[in-house]
Amino acid sequence: MTSPLPSHHSLARERAYAGARLVLRGILLNALLAAVKFAGGILGNTYALIADGVESLLDILSSALVWAGFRVAAQPPDEDHPYGHGKAEPLAALAVAVFVLAAAGWIAWHAVKEIITPHQAPAWWTLVLLAGVIAAKAWYSRRMRTAGEEAGSTALGAEALHHWSDALTSAAAFIGISIALLGGEGYEAADDWAALLACVVIAVNGVVMFNRAVGDVMDVAVAPAVEQEVRTIALAVPGVAALDKCRVRKSGLNHLVDIQVRVDGNLTVREGHDIAHAVKDALLASAPHGITDVSVHVEPME
Repeated sequence: MTSPLPSHHSLARERAYAGARLVLRGILLNALLAAVKFAGGILGNTYALIADGVESLLDILSSALVWAGFRVAAQPPDEDHPYGHGKAEPLAALAVAVFVLAAAGWIAWHAVKEIITPHQAPAWWTLVLLAGVIAAKAWYSRRMRTAGEEAGSTALGAEALHHWSDALTSAAAFIGISIALLGGEGYEAADDWAALLACVVIAVNGVVMFNRAVGDVMDVAVAPAVEQEVRTIALAVPGVAALDKCRVRKSGLNHLVDIQVRVDGNLTVREGHDIAHAVKDALLASAPHGITDVSVHVEPME
């Protein structure tokens, strides 16, 4: 019979599963929008929409990686991974960043090809289709960004930027098609120029995602406010006279803490141990911080 998970690990698993569910809904949205974009691009004679559809397909693949990352991150610590599987989440975000940069390059290459190839102007009704796509993508990007900020998830933040990039590509196509229709003859390639310019924005977002994900993988320092709250919680434990070192590192949706506390040097070993245990329990109980592991070192006051 499997023993029940500690409450802090159960909360961490639920956060990962919630993220996975949100990503799965994004996959379904991208599948629907990809079909709509391809149909609109082929029937409406606009490469910008076809390029947009290709990006949606890439979104599906990268989102599937993020979904898999969350499922792995949800697993509790085991013998091979004593600190848990949280690193799967920023690794998935890293994969998303690579896909975004690749998509920017692919769309730019084909946009240039379309610019130098004469073609007809897009159909007017593609603007209506694009308006719906922009609204859907902007709404879901905002929803995912909010969820990512609440959960402290780099992968959800990357996914939010990915959806926002898709919205920007569609917005650029909308502007380009509008120019092509209003300008008439000689402006047929305006939507292709718009797609090319959108690639610059997409590439910048890709670089931002990449740097953020690498920072998580490399255990970059957490925000000073998070460390200060950890210190405040530890200092509030009876028997803790002062703190020395306090290191907090992010592991996916969770945080790992190494802290050094100072206690009365005249206390017994057992009394010092009890204080250290109380510090650990207090930090693990701070659910909003997602702390799943605490290492406490006790030093006597000089």
